[in-house]
Amino acid sequence: MAKAKVYFTDFRTVAFGDPLPAKLKKLIKQAGLGQIDMDGKFVAIKMHFGELGNISYLRPNYAKAVVDVVGELGGKPFLTDCNTLYPGSRKNALEHLECAWENGFTPLSVGCPILIGDGLKGTDDIAVPVAGGEYVKEARIGRAIMDADVFLSLTHFKGHEMTGFGGTIKNIGMGCGSRAGKKAQHNSGKPHIDQDLCRGCKRCQRECANEGLMYDSASKKMAVNQRNCVGCGRCLGACNFDAIMFDDDAANGKLNSCMAEYAKAVVDGRPGFHISLIVDVSPNCDCHGENDAPILPNLGMFASFDPLALDQACVDACLKATPLPGSQLSDNLAKPGFVDHHDHFINSTPESEWRSCLEHGEKIGLGTRDYELIVVK
Repeated sequence: MAKAKVYFTDFRTVAFGDPLPAKLKKLIKQAGLGQIDMDGKFVAIKMHFGELGNISYLRPNYAKAVVDVVGELGGKPFLTDCNTLYPGSRKNALEHLECAWENGFTPLSVGCPILIGDGLKGTDDIAVPVAGGEYVKEARIGRAIMDADVFLSLTHFKGHEMTGFGGTIKNIGMGCGSRAGKKAQHNSGKPHIDQDLCRGCKRCQRECANEGLMYDSASKKMAVNQRNCVGCGRCLGACNFDAIMFDDDAANGKLNSCMAEYAKAVVDGRPGFHISLIVDVSPNCDCHGENDAPILPNLGMFASFDPLALDQACVDACLKATPLPGSQLSDNLAKPGFVDHHDHFINSTPESEWRSCLEHGEKIGLGTRDYELIVVK
């Protein structure tokens, strides 16, 4: 396979010069977005609207820049995401839309409608065959997303407590899955709770949507209900005392592979284009109702027709960067006896793993990890 082209521009601006949304427009135009025939076509723009309380998600200004270019090309754009598997502000379409509005995403601010891809209760999905899938034969994808003629993704590249980083493949694969699709992807490894470390604070239980955690009033400790647990990992990210661990060491690898296969189901068979911004690189997903200090500096905007090459370029840029002081990453590196993995994402969350996602994506033909980086001034 030939090298994929990944286009890049930084976040630098000059006084009285073009603002950042204008730089993003220039980037995606030079990257070839105009090569896609959008005249009169429905164009899904998949992004994350941010959980309430989290302020590291992408600003609506970036979404409007993409919407404006799609409109110039004659497309009919809409912003979209699917409902979540866990409790929070985005578990059904009504709350999801209210969350989006509160976080600044309205038809007025972004210039197009906002549709929740899998409907009111997360049940409006369609089974999409996965060509070459090893773990997934049919992916459950939000129907509105699959109904679109053209698929674009706009991704906030950041850390993640399970998958190491949340990039384009995760935005597409996990993000476009309906609630059934998300459950299918997560349902591999199951956690256990170290009773000596558990404080019985019940913080993890508030994150569980499936009655997978039980509180023992006698011991004042939490335990996992293995029958109900779907292995989503939300409890792991909620525990402040490192009491929750996964029993299946391959769980993250399976999750990563399923995400890659779900992403392939979404992008196969229709025009697509992908954008990723390395900005406000929080250590955890934007699904959290809070965000920690960024672990890395703002590195730039990237765009490509190849989602796999795009993730590879973004992770390469991150691994070359210097960790920011006062972050989870720098704090970990300063701990006595901490084992340096020479990988910012693993050092930030040692329980995470990301390489299997890109390796599996290449194996099944999602794209290539071999790319040429083209700088746009």
